[in-house]
Amino acid sequence: MTGASGFVGRAVVAALVTAGEETTAALRRARGERPQSAAAPAFPPGVLVVRHGDLSGPVDWAPLLAGVDAVVHLAGIAHAGPGIAEDRYDRVNHRATAELAAAARAAGVTRLVLVSSIRAQTGPAASHVVSERDVPHPTDAYGRSKLAAERAVAASGVPFTVLRPVLVYGCGVKGNLRALARLAAWPVPLPFAALTGRRSMVSLGNLAGAISFVLHHDGCAGETYVVADPAPLTFAEITAALRRGHGKPPGLFAVPPALLRLALTAIGRGANFEQINGDLIADPGKLTAAGWRPEPDTAGALSGMR
Repeated sequence: MTGASGFVGRAVVAALVTAGEETTAALRRARGERPQSAAAPAFPPGVLVVRHGDLSGPVDWAPLLAGVDAVVHLAGIAHAGPGIAEDRYDRVNHRATAELAAAARAAGVTRLVLVSSIRAQTGPAASHVVSERDVPHPTDAYGRSKLAAERAVAASGVPFTVLRPVLVYGCGVKGNLRALARLAAWPVPLPFAALTGRRSMVSLGNLAGAISFVLHHDGCAGETYVVADPAPLTFAEITAALRRGHGKPPGLFAVPPALLRLALTAIGRGANFEQINGDLIADPGKLTAAGWRPEPDTAGALSGMR
């Protein structure tokens, strides 16, 4: 597994070990670091830790793939963000993945699971329920790099499955959701009651379960799946669930969305408004039809997030 020390990677390693799988955790070697010089992060007993070079340059994957039956590829630039050049997204998310897929094919790997992103399919909001039947239409460099990676894997000849998760939440989450969780802990009312756009999310446990599921089901080979919890939530519902996790009542009041947009724009965060009030509902029906069984209580899982 590449990206094994990350937010998702650690959970997937733990799930695979619990399932009795012999698991190799592949980690990026820091610049200037000798291959065996750094202490490995803590993983469950029995996990073999190996290191590879930075994905911004060529990586010799062949030695890491010797004796490997399946690969889960999580490593890469994980989110869209300002200040990252399109070529860097393309190099790390697309071309490095293409090189790994070619090496996996040469090594006789029987399944490569690429953890892509819903952003390979759509922008930060969508006017309809998103599914795999839609023609992909990424709207930024991050999404384009993910879609290019998917196509490179499909063209490589290695048996593959592509997963497109929506926003992932769980203990140790980073980014905007972590900032919202901190905000929800404040003992003051928050102005989000009027935000009614619905968004799909996926728990860390459900995503780990989806990865394990497709690894073990031959019928998932050659397929692409959206991964999401069954029910979307509004931003107000997400905030209220996080506040319940701190033992607080929802404590939300209504401010007209147009005023919130102006306020965010005034502090240079106008682009975030679409993420908190736009709809992005993803349908995981194809994966559930294949047999994946996600835990359904998104609000309850959010309340337990730390």
